[in-house]
Amino acid sequence: MSNNYYLEQKKNTHLYFQIGGNKYAINTENVLEIMKLPALDYSQKLPNNIIGLLKYNNFVINVVDIRFYLNIDVTPYNSHNELLIVKTDEVIFGIITDKIIGILPFDSALVDQIPFVDSKMIIESLYKFENETIFIVNIYALEILLKQHDNVIPDVDILSLFPKDEETKTLMQKRTREIAEKSSLRITSGELHSKNKYISFNLNNDFYCLSLDYVKEVLKDTTITNVPGTPDFIEGIMNLRGDYITVINLKKFLGLQEVDNSSDRKPVVIIKGNELKLALLIDKINELFEFQESAYESASESYYANEFIYNQTLYTVLNVEQILSDKRIIITDM
Repeated sequence: MSNNYYLEQKKNTHLYFQIGGNKYAINTENVLEIMKLPALDYSQKLPNNIIGLLKYNNFVINVVDIRFYLNIDVTPYNSHNELLIVKTDEVIFGIITDKIIGILPFDSALVDQIPFVDSKMIIESLYKFENETIFIVNIYALEILLKQHDNVIPDVDILSLFPKDEETKTLMQKRTREIAEKSSLRITSGELHSKNKYISFNLNNDFYCLSLDYVKEVLKDTTITNVPGTPDFIEGIMNLRGDYITVINLKKFLGLQEVDNSSDRKPVVIIKGNELKLALLIDKINELFEFQESAYESASESYYANEFIYNQTLYTVLNVEQILSDKRIIITDM
């Protein structure tokens, strides 16, 4: 596989999410972090295209709800809403969502451009995926709209959209304090193009992460077919749109004790190097975040590349190259 192809695939990887009855996507290169909705600051002086402000890593960022720009009814928010922190070349801001669904590589052949798109249209193209339409968001158009205060957006009592019960308010305020207390992540204007993005997940009660450079796709559940005669850490194979991929039980592969014996379907993270693609069966997907690592020496024969503390949690970084090159892995051609 050529390096140009790999770079093109990485460029077309999108995070997709749901708002109301529709699904939207943003290029992962523009995503900094995902978090549960915290309490936002709100001033009556804010323009009506901004639903609140959040202090995020030494910045005070605007938070928007794209439904206002799309003339879609806005339903009240709750503690389950998720906030997507995104960046352009100049600004960082938040987009409120109902839930994050996963990460997908977009086949450019399946992207339909919308004719007559201008610089202020936040939906620039459509993507057809499994009989669904995903709307691709142009965050640079959102950036332009954020700088303008003369947008025709219905007057809405923004504060009435947020929870009023004390239990939920306390929970959201706790999240806000935790964000303010972060000390591990420091982003300055000169670091906005950092490549240090990770997707985090659980194995038992421990936290691990993978560099987003290696992540091809994330699926919350999938059908896995057992293959007789394979090592016990090989869960089976899965059919991903006609492509058969070996599924590895990551806990068994790493020699970890099985603590969670739940029979529920578990998510998989599909990783890919230059030649090989694998699906890693894990316990739970957590979040996508950006972290500025200091330089370190990685043990080439270890499955673990590094450790760091982010938001008061210890993360172990997996050495994807070592996993992909392990000779115990059996790839089944179907």
